[in-house]
Amino acid sequence: MGELTDKAKGAANKAAGAAKDAVGKMTDNKKLQAEGKVQKAKGAAQNLSGSVKSALGDKV
Repeated sequence: MGELTDKAKGAANKAAGAAKDAVGKMTDNKKLQAEGKVQKAKGAAQNLSGSVKSALGDKV
């Protein structure tokens, strides 16, 4: 995967995770809230991966 792909997927996962987290809080659904937090973390990791690839010239 390239730098831009990682960053795009990371942004999508962060947004979806934030939505799940918010809905989980509003409905007092701890499971959904936890899934949202995990998905946000996954998005942050993908974004970091994209940044590393950018810094290394996409050779990773």
